[in-house]
Formats: sequence, structure tokens, C-alpha cells
Amino acid sequence: MNAKKILFLLGMGATLLSTPSMADDANARAIMEKVDARDDGQTLEQDMLMVLIDKNGKQRTRDLKSYSKDFGADEHRTLFFKSPSDVKNTAFLTYDYDDASKDDDQWLYLPALKKVKRIPSADKSSSFMGSDFSYFDMTDRDLENYDFKLLKETKVRGHDAWMIESTPRNQEVIDESGYKKSIAIVRKDNYMVVRAINFMTNGKKKYLDLKKIHKQNGIWLVDEMTMTTKKGKDTIHKTILTFDNIKLNSDITDDVFTTRRLEKGL
Repeated sequence: MNAKKILFLLGMGATLLSTPSMADDANARAIMEKVDARDDGQTLEQDMLMVLIDKNGKQRTRDLKSYSKDFGADEHRTLFFKSPSDVKNTAFLTYDYDDASKDDDQWLYLPALKKVKRIPSADKSSSFMGSDFSYFDMTDRDLENYDFKLLKETKVRGHDAWMIESTPRNQEVIDESGYKKSIAIVRKDNYMVVRAINFMTNGKKKYLDLKKIHKQNGIWLVDEMTMTTKKGKDTIHKTILTFDNIKLNSDITDDVFTTRRLEKGL
């Protein structure tokens, strides 16, 4: 899983609008365009630990291996679940298209069924493997589907930042993402969304927080992030993702990003 895409959890959709809305803030949009254009490398390979925490504090852990690679302007990403046994050999593949007129493609391989399932648009707001991340969260977004508003300047962990609100321009995006609006905290020094609040259509909120990041060969990468689902002040569920053994711009063969490879596994 490419961490840049995960932290872009404001959940953007697929319908291109030809002209900006009068409600759109040009300054806020310019900032989000720089967020979108931020260099995240040509390839990224890393180990990932997913910790799922329920409302009673009970934890479940999942070990994964993730790969991502640029294919021209598009990006492909593959996730392989290594443990525990109930999810071992499950695999997930995303084709994130730069072309705004194309819906991103996603596939999930379920070893118990020995079958690759394509994720339809209607299911993309659903939870990804029991986590607080949705399938929609696993893709990049089309900025033209949103109006942006610069709410204020702020600080996060001692760093200057902007607080930017994004609002979907049509019901299709709301239905697909499950979000009515989002508020992002963008660091000024590196254009990373380091915190975000996603306002869900079911009345709940999802809080993203990048706990640890580092710079490697001029590129900012994520070491730890959390996504917390709340209803009012009550925490419903929480997911912690930590990344290790990060290999940036290493050689990854194209066949890693195919449905055949999902079936084959690591």
C-alpha cells in the first residue's frame, strides 16, 4: 500500500467537472494540487503491520507486504497478507488511473474461494478487511470533484500548516466515498496531509493522524499512521498502520501488479 495514497483519505471520486465552482477557493486548490503532485517515488516496497482495535480495546494484528509502482501517469499497488492464518494469502490490487474519466480498478483475491473479486464502485465505501480504511481510501482522488476552502493557518506538532475543507461537488462522489466533507491539515514545509477528519454520511467521523514520518532521499515517507472511527466522543474502532523495511525506487517487476500474481501470492 502506498502511504501517500492512504493519507489522501479525503476520498475523491471519478467524475470530471470542466469548470471550477464559484464556491471554490483558488488558494486552497493550489495547495491541494501541490499535495497531489508531491513526489512519492517511482516504486515503493515495504512491510506493513496493521493493528485493529475494537471499542473494548481488543487487538488483532495483520502482517502485510506492499508494493507500488508508477506506470506512466498511473500508479499500481499490491498488498499481500502474510498472517494470521485467517487472512493469509489474501491479496489486493489497485490500478489508480490519472485519467479522471476512468474509474480506478480494484481486485481482491480470497484464497478460501480461490477467486479474484473485482470491487464495484457501489462497494468502495465499505471497510477494507475490517479496518477503518475503506476501499475508496485506497485510491488517489480527482481534485476536480471537490470545492476547497482554506479555513485557517495552524500548527501541528510544531510545524506550520493549513487547514483546508473539501466538499464534494455531486451526490455521485458522496455515494461512492461515503463522505459528506473532509477537513485536512497540510504541513507547509512538505505538503503532506498529516491529519484529516472525514465526515461520513452515517453520522460518524474518521480521524487520520500521521504519527511518524521521515525524509529519505528527498522524499517524505510515513512510518506510522492511525485512523480512528468515532460516533460523537465515543471511539468505535481504530486502525494503526506501521511501515518498516522501506525500499524506495528499487526494481519491482510489472507482474507483481496483475490479478494472476494475486492468485500466486508472494
